[in-house]
Amino acid sequence: MAESVESENDVGFLTAIFNEIVYNPLNLFLVVVISILAYKIFRNTTQPKTAQAAPVEPTLPRLRRDFAVQELKQYDGNQPDGRILVAVNGNVYDVTKGKRFYGPGGPYAAFGGRDASRGLATFSVTSNDNNEYDDLSDLNTMEMDSVREWEMQFKERYILVGKLLKPGEQPTNYSDEDDEGPSDKSTEKPKEE
Repeated sequence: MAESVESENDVGFLTAIFNEIVYNPLNLFLVVVISILAYKIFRNTTQPKTAQAAPVEPTLPRLRRDFAVQELKQYDGNQPDGRILVAVNGNVYDVTKGKRFYGPGGPYAAFGGRDASRGLATFSVTSNDNNEYDDLSDLNTMEMDSVREWEMQFKERYILVGKLLKPGEQPTNYSDEDDEGPSDKSTEKPKEE
């Protein structure tokens, strides 16, 4: 007998909830909205994502050479091919794939076509219009550590193009086989026996 009373209470309780939802327009509206949202969420998680036609970026030929500060300036993303190069701690990287950051109008556009080491070390995103090589000798230890951390991030994300030449330094001759990094062979002196 106790079971029949409990089952009648359960049925009465469920009926009361159903009646409250159906006969109250606000509750009915909320149930419809929740149902639509649940459907959209479920539909988005079960349907495979269709490939949206993203604009295909033209593939630029790989650039492999060293740059003087003046030569680097022409690769700021404003030239017809749109290539963007950034120097960090003496190495030059092709950051064209990150043009939304380093290209014209990007938050780090001041670094495009320039040596960004000092700006990254001091957390200053201002254009360095200095046409001279910056040896960073006046930076403190913490700032140099910051530059090295940024350099590691650039090494992971972007293609190394070459190095930033110091005044009077000769460019390295990169061969087609050398894809790993700058060749030290041209700067080594042969050992005399």
